[in-house]
Amino acid sequence: MKRRAMAPVLAGLLALGGCSFTGIYDVPLPGGADVGDHPYRVKVRFHDVLDLVPQSGVKVNEVAVGRVQDIALAPDGWTAEVTVLVNGDVALPANALAKLRQSSLLGEKYVELSAPSAPDPARLADGAVIPVERTNRNTEVEEVLGALSMLLNGGGVEQLRSISHELNEALVGNEEDIRTALDGVTSFVSTLDRSRADITRAIDGLNRLAGNLAAQRDQIAGAIDDLGPGLQVLSDQRGQLVTMLQALDSLSTVAVDTVNRSQVDIVADLKALMPALAKLGEAGNDLPKALELLLTMPFPDEAVNDVRGDYFNLFAKIDLNLQSVIDNLSRSRNSPLTGILPSGQAAAPAIPLPLPSIGTLPGQQPNQAKPCGVLDVLLGGCR
Repeated sequence: MKRRAMAPVLAGLLALGGCSFTGIYDVPLPGGADVGDHPYRVKVRFHDVLDLVPQSGVKVNEVAVGRVQDIALAPDGWTAEVTVLVNGDVALPANALAKLRQSSLLGEKYVELSAPSAPDPARLADGAVIPVERTNRNTEVEEVLGALSMLLNGGGVEQLRSISHELNEALVGNEEDIRTALDGVTSFVSTLDRSRADITRAIDGLNRLAGNLAAQRDQIAGAIDDLGPGLQVLSDQRGQLVTMLQALDSLSTVAVDTVNRSQVDIVADLKALMPALAKLGEAGNDLPKALELLLTMPFPDEAVNDVRGDYFNLFAKIDLNLQSVIDNLSRSRNSPLTGILPSGQAAAPAIPLPLPSIGTLPGQQPNQAKPCGVLDVLLGGCR
């Protein structure tokens, strides 16, 4: 009878085994979230899902709106991919955020969905994926306790004690120096605060300079490139430059020695030149006038006012034969020899000397009568 009673139970279990029953996670928990008749699935990727399990809750503003359906490894092989089932009446933006939270200190974990500060107008649709960049998780209690244990068990507490002891040793007996140092720091900070406008202008100036340099980057690069051949020439002529500098060093040595040896003679020569230089200084006003006269030799400018007649700059061939001079004198109306010649002797006809005038004096009209001079009488040029 017992075997007959167990047969329907085994048959039921086999029937269940023929369906897609994968374990206890397929059994809905009592009191779970109502996903409605038309739920949609969203894949959420986390760096670490900790101990999250399927059938865990999905909440929005602390209200259960779905459940975790599956947890698997993401295609990249490094992150976890959590598939959640959300009630179709819940509207979330396409750029929704997902966080892994804990209901209490020792409570269960759940997935919280929320909208960002700048929500996308589009709606989170079925099959959407929330990437790792928009997911996060809270710190675990185990992690807090582990960090506290490290701090307390020979960790940071002992180090804090050592730091406090060393600070006390450094400060004891140096209070005045430390107070002075702090006052200096306060003064320095105050000066910086008063000069912040100048510092800002300096930074702006550096910014403009950097901008100008960036704008002229090609020209600067060209100049640097052009320096290469010049430096190469200097490198090739290094030996000649060194020889030239050595020769200049020798020349300077010889020049210094020469000056040192001739110092007494140079001083004596300068002392001997002092009288001449003093006389030149005394004649300073007359020297330019003398130079003007020297440049107009042999006929200075004042000679024009003393010239009579029109024979200035005259080239003449003078006949000094006494008889010719007497004959010329006797033919003149105003000649002093008139009456001296024997009576009845006829004077020879006057032969005028061909001495043409080169020009007229300044301010003199052409063919204007001129007073006769001795030279005019002797030459027969005056009538």
